[in-house]
Amino acid sequence: MPYASNEALPERIRRTLPPHGQDIYRAAFNQAFVSYSSNPRREEIVHRVAWAAVKKRYMKSQERWVERET
Repeated sequence: MPYASNEALPERIRRTLPPHGQDIYRAAFNQAFVSYSSNPRREEIVHRVAWAAVKKRYMKSQERWVERET
């Protein structure tokens, strides 16, 4: 189900990602949720799409997600 706000994201996502990373995750998830509506594996796919979007802008450094340098 699409997320209306960052507060609605799973607790693990809220705890792990910085606010901007949460915005990216939520936007990508919501868009993919609509795009993959007829796929029986939609839930799995949209989470993967959302993480891929986050990883374009952020990388994990030790235990923290930090913004990539451009």
